[in-house]
Amino acid sequence: MMIPMLYTVAHGVIPPVARAVWRPRVEGLHHVPTSGPVIVASNHLSFFDSVVIPVVVPRKVVFLAKSDYFTGTGVKGTLVRAWFEGLGMLPVDRDDTRAAIASLDTALAVLGKGEAFGIYPEGTRSRDGRLYRGRTGVAHLALTSGAPVVPVGLTGTEDIQPVGSNRPRLGRVDVTVRFGEPIRAAGEYDGVPTGRARRELTDRIMASIAGLTGQELAGGYNERPADA
Repeated sequence: MMIPMLYTVAHGVIPPVARAVWRPRVEGLHHVPTSGPVIVASNHLSFFDSVVIPVVVPRKVVFLAKSDYFTGTGVKGTLVRAWFEGLGMLPVDRDDTRAAIASLDTALAVLGKGEAFGIYPEGTRSRDGRLYRGRTGVAHLALTSGAPVVPVGLTGTEDIQPVGSNRPRLGRVDVTVRFGEPIRAAGEYDGVPTGRARRELTDRIMASIAGLTGQELAGGYNERPADA
């Protein structure tokens, strides 16, 4: 009961405060279904991305966060854990070789409950501002669950909390959150080999994100630095 209560309290406080401080510009919010399973697939520029999306979406969007944020001790550890749980985030051990499979299972469980799941197909934050090739986990979720994918284009979040920064900057920052038309894959790839279907759908999703952000395409995959 604790996590739902924390989410209810946090979502009643954090969004209005965050909108007042950073005043993000929001476009296309009507594309996000008000109920039922949906995958929210976004580009990734900053740690703050996982805050700004739940702040502007009126329904709960579950993101995964590294397990370190949930294991702290003392007053600080308790507050950090309450913050992440209050935003609806779930822990994942990124250093576990089985983490990728476990995270997909967690995502499918979230979607199976009719909730919204947030994912960054690039896998990790872009450190040079370019949009990297999407990994096919997002397509696996869409094809397995039948949930629509709502592409999201974020701009300016790297100015709120740049890579390497421990805390967000306060004050007006030019941030835009654009939601694109849902991509519905259910039934579209029947008979298509699994690997090909996942690749084609992932590329469709990334092309839609690119259209929302205008980012330069990197042309390859992004890798998480060893110290990230």
